[in-house]
Amino acid sequence: MIKIDSSIWSLKHLEYALLCSLFTVDFILIQSPPLIVRILLAGFLIASFWIPYIQRFTIPALPIFGWLITFYACQFIPTNYRPTHIFVNLLPTLERVLYGANLSEVISQHTHPFLDVLTWIPYGILHFSFPFLLSFILYIFGPPGSLEVFASAFGYMNLAGVLTQLFFPNASPWYELSYGSAPANYSIPGEAGGLSRIDTILGLELYGSTFSTSPLVFGAFPSLHSGCATMEMLFVTYLAPRLKPLAILYVLWMWFSTMYLTHHYMIDLVGGSIYAILTFVVARKYLPEIETHHADLDYLGITKKLNLLADLFGRPKQSIKDQYELFFV
Repeated sequence: MIKIDSSIWSLKHLEYALLCSLFTVDFILIQSPPLIVRILLAGFLIASFWIPYIQRFTIPALPIFGWLITFYACQFIPTNYRPTHIFVNLLPTLERVLYGANLSEVISQHTHPFLDVLTWIPYGILHFSFPFLLSFILYIFGPPGSLEVFASAFGYMNLAGVLTQLFFPNASPWYELSYGSAPANYSIPGEAGGLSRIDTILGLELYGSTFSTSPLVFGAFPSLHSGCATMEMLFVTYLAPRLKPLAILYVLWMWFSTMYLTHHYMIDLVGGSIYAILTFVVARKYLPEIETHHADLDYLGITKKLNLLADLFGRPKQSIKDQYELFFV
C-alpha cells in the first residue's frame, strides 16, 4: 500500500508540492464546471489519498491527472496571458531545411479511403486505448512497481509536452493548407484535417466538432501522439525485448498517420519521441530489472500468471524461466 509519509521531506514530497501548485493554478483557471462541482471533485481526489485500495490508483496517477486537467484548463487562459506570437512558418521552414521537403505535405497529397482508415486506427483508436492495455499488461506480467513508473513517466512526458505547446505555440500542417502563411491568432478554431474524411466515412460529426473546440489549437510541437507511441513502445520492449521490431513499426505507423492526416510535421514527431526517450531514460532508473537467468521468477509475482498464459496458448508448463523466455524475452 502506498502511504504519504509526512515525517521525511523527500524528492517525492517535492513532486507532490509541485503537482499541488499545478492543480491549484488549474482550479483557479477552470470556469466550467461550476465552482461547487470543482470543490467536490477536488475533495474526492484529496480524500482518496487515505482510502485503502483507491489510493493505489489515484496517487500513482497524479501526473496523468495533472496533464489531463492542465490540458483542459488551457482553454480558459485569457489571451493577454498567452504568448503574443504564434509560429506559422517556423516548423515547415525547418522541415524543408532538415529533410529537404515538407514531408507532411508530400504524404498527404494523395488520399484514399483505405489509407484514411489505415491511419485513423493508430491516430484515433490505438492512441487512446493502448495506454490502458499496456497498463493492464504491466499490472499482470510486469515486475512490481513497473506500472507506477509507467504512469509517472507517461503523465510527466505529456505534461511537459502540453506546457511546451502552451508557451511555444506552433501551427499544424492543416493550418498551412487552410490559411497559407497568414498570421495566426487565438480566435481561429481548430480543424480536424484529414480526420474530417473519417467523419464522412462514419457518417458522424465526431472529429470536426472535437477539434474545433480544442483547448490547444496551436499545439503542433511536440507531437504527443508520437511521444505516447514512443513511450509505450519503450515500456513494451522493456518487458518483452523480442517485440522491438514490432514496436519500431508501430511508432513509424503513428508517424506516417499523423503526417498523412495533416496534424504534424516530421520535426514535431521527432520532437515528441525525444521527449519520450528523455523521460524514459530517467524512469528506467526506477524500473526493476527483469532477471531472466533466475531459475524461479517468483520474485516477479507471475508464476501463476505464466502458467495461465501457457494454458491459454496451449504451451507445456515448462520451468518458470523457460516460460518467461518463451513469451517475453
